[in-house]
Formats: sequence, structure tokens, C-alpha cells
Amino acid sequence: MLHTVTLALTKGRILKESLPILSEAGICPIEDIFDSRKLMFLTNIQHLRLLILRGVDVPTYVQFGAADLGITGKDQLLEHGGEGYYEPLDLKIAKCRLMTAALPSSEVKLERTVVATKYVNVARRFYAGLGRQTELIKLYGAMELAPLLDLSDEIVDIVDTGNTLAAHGLVAEKLIANISSRLIVNKLAMKGNFTVVNKIINSIRNVVGSENESN
Repeated sequence: MLHTVTLALTKGRILKESLPILSEAGICPIEDIFDSRKLMFLTNIQHLRLLILRGVDVPTYVQFGAADLGITGKDQLLEHGGEGYYEPLDLKIAKCRLMTAALPSSEVKLERTVVATKYVNVARRFYAGLGRQTELIKLYGAMELAPLLDLSDEIVDIVDTGNTLAAHGLVAEKLIANISSRLIVNKLAMKGNFTVVNKIINSIRNVVGSENESN
């Protein structure tokens, strides 16, 4: 009996940009994902199903084997830490930058800098690399308000056009990482179901023309 292979997708922009890639690779859900409240979908390929998750959850589902493969942003992978899965493909979609930002009038503090972010692990490593002590405040949204309301000195967040930062009087400062969406695969699934999983990876690779990127 064939094992059902599960591919976890990230809802939102990444989902909209990854579905055409999957379609070109010959993988299509058998119903319209955007017209359904379901989170699990069968595909035109027998024994392959799709999950629709929040990006932050995709690495966890893949790490622990609830999903065999996943597509999510590099920002989530950096924050998660990269255990339990391989990262064979950069899909080159949903591109943006992970950056620090602050009010233009703010000065770098020699003592402890207060940083608001949902990427606390990334921020901790980044500021430690600069030799700067930080106090990290975890927020899940409305990051741009934190410096305006004296909750933090700086923020670490995703920057696309920069328009949201500008609308709140903030400026992007230091680049932490260039971000795009990546295909990841559970290590045990790659070993135990190599033929099927590798076929999926190669079909997607043929579309995006990408090799492994570890950074």
C-alpha cells in the first residue's frame, strides 16, 4: 500500500505564487482552494495531498513528519532553526527582505537596545553578532507602532516595498537576510519514501530551475 505524501503550503501570498508552480509541475488540487474553508485537499496525483497552513507552522509539520514536504518563507526557516528537514529548492517567489528598522531620529544605544519582532531567534543571533545587547519583545503584528509608542528602539521585520515603514515614519536600516520561498522535505520521508518524494522535488525543480541554497 502506497504511503500518502503530504505537501504543506503557506497560506496568503506564498500560496498564490506557489500554486502556478505546482500546476506547471503537474500537481493540482482537485477543487478550488480559495473557495473552500478546508485545510486539506486531494490532488490529481493519487496519494498526494496538500495542507494549507500558516507559514510559521510549516517547518514544524515537516520537522515532525506530519507533512513530508513543505513550502514556506526563508524567514520562517531562519526563525525555526532548520532541524529535521532538508532545504533542496529556492522557489524564487514571494521575495522580500528581513531588516531592522527604526525612527530616523533614533540613535544606536551603547547600552541595551529594545527590539520588537516576531523573529526573536533571528534577532537574538543578529544583534549578538554585532556585539549589541538587546531586550527582545515578541509581537505578532503592528510592528511599526512599537517605536512610535516607545515600546521599542528598533524592530526586526519583513520589508517588501518599504511603504508601510514610510507611512509610520520609520526607515529600514540593516539587512539581515534576503527572503524567498523554499521547498523543504522531512529527512525521514526523503530516506523512507525516496522515489516518490524525489520525483516531486525534481518536477518542481524542472519548473523553477533552482538548486539547493543553504543560506
